[in-house]
Amino acid sequence: MKTLIKDIKELIGIHEEGKLLVKGKEMAQLNTIKDAWLLIEGEKIIDFGSMIDFSEDKLGETDEYNEIDASGKIVMPSFCDSHTHIVYAGSREIEYSDKIKGLSYEEIAKRGGGILNSVKLLHNTSEDELYYQSLERIHEIIGQGTGAVEIKSGYGLTTEDEIKMLRVIKRLRETTPIIIKSTFLGAHAVPAEYKEKQDEYVDLVINEMLPLVAAEDLADYIDVFCDKGFFTVEQTDRILMAGLKYGMRPKIHANELAKSGGIQVGVKYNALSVDHIEYTEDEEIETLLNSETMPTVLPGAAFFLNMPFAPARKMIDSGLPVAFASDYNPGSSPTGNMKLMMSFACVNYRLLPEEAIHATTLNTAYAMGVSDITGSITKGKLANLIITTDIQSYQFLPYAYGSDLVNSVILKGQLL
Repeated sequence: MKTLIKDIKELIGIHEEGKLLVKGKEMAQLNTIKDAWLLIEGEKIIDFGSMIDFSEDKLGETDEYNEIDASGKIVMPSFCDSHTHIVYAGSREIEYSDKIKGLSYEEIAKRGGGILNSVKLLHNTSEDELYYQSLERIHEIIGQGTGAVEIKSGYGLTTEDEIKMLRVIKRLRETTPIIIKSTFLGAHAVPAEYKEKQDEYVDLVINEMLPLVAAEDLADYIDVFCDKGFFTVEQTDRILMAGLKYGMRPKIHANELAKSGGIQVGVKYNALSVDHIEYTEDEEIETLLNSETMPTVLPGAAFFLNMPFAPARKMIDSGLPVAFASDYNPGSSPTGNMKLMMSFACVNYRLLPEEAIHATTLNTAYAMGVSDITGSITKGKLANLIITTDIQSYQFLPYAYGSDLVNSVILKGQLL
C-alpha cells in the first residue's frame, strides 16, 4: 500500500542517498521544499517533490492509496535518540531535594543514591514488570516524535540483572515499531561490594558478563562510564578491547564530571560516539577532528544537574559534527522529549534551529549506527516521519519549547 502526504507546508531535512552525517558549517544548511508532497510505499520513502510538479503519474500503477493532507504542517524526519537509559525500575525523585540543596552527583552517589539506588530497585523488579514499565516510556517518546532510540543496560551491575535488562531491551525491539539499538553498560558504576576491589569488578564484566551477553546476542554496542569517581582510562581500555573481540563497537560516557581522558580512549577504539563531554577542550576537539566518532551532547543532564555546558558551538565552528540526545534516565534526565533537547541546543548551546534539527535527526542517527536507514528525508530510507501541528515555520519547533507540536507520527510507513 502506498501513502501520499500532500500539500505539505514545508518538507525539511532532505539529503541525498549516502549522506550519513553533517559537520561544521553544513550543519546550518537545511534542505527544504515548500508546498511539497511525499510518497511512501511499504516501509520506505520512494519519492517527494514540489506540489507544482506533482501529477498522479507519480503514484505509478496503483489502484488505491492512502492520502494525508498536511496543509499548514511541517513534515520532517522523526527524532533519533542515541543515548538513553529508559529500561529502569521505579524513579528517583527522592534525590531531587538533595540536588536542590546543592549536593553534587558524586556526593549523592557516595551516600548510596544515584545509580546504585536504581540498581536496588531493578534487582527487586521482575523481568515482566520491568518490560511493562519501560514499554510505557517507549510509547511516550514515540508520541513525542522519536522513531529510533538507543537503550543501555547498567542498572543491573550483576550478571543476572544485566542480562535481565538486555532481555527487556530485546523484547521491546521485537514488540514495538520504533528502531532500537542495545548497548551493554555493565561498567556503569562500581557495586558497593566491590568498593575497594574495582579491578575485580572489571574482571567480572570482562570474563563473566560479556561472554553471556554475546552468547545471547543481546547488545549491539558496549559502553563504559569513563569519568572521575567511576572507571579509569586503563579500566576502560581493558573493557573496550574485550568488547571489540565480541564485535561490540564502543559508545562511551566521557568527560561529564572532569577532563577524564574518556574522549581520547573512545577515539582510540573508534567509538561510534563519546557522550556527555562537558569537559572538552582544544586537545579533545583536535582528537575528534581526526576520527569517525560523533561527539554527543546530553543537554537534559547538564540542565537537571546544573552542570557546565559542553562547548558545542566551538565544536561545530571547529568543523566537527555534533549530536544531541536525551539521556532519558531516572536520576539526571527524567525526560526523553527530543523537541525539548532541540530547544536546549538553541538556548543553552547557541545552535541555530537548522543545526539543532540536524543534531537531533541525522547526526543522532549516525551516533547509534542507523543513519543509513533513517534520520533524513531520503529516497529509500524508512518512512519515519513527524507531521507537526499547524505552525508558522520550522524555527517555531525549538522556539516554542514547552508546546507539543507533534500532530502525528509515521514509523516504518505506518501512521500511528
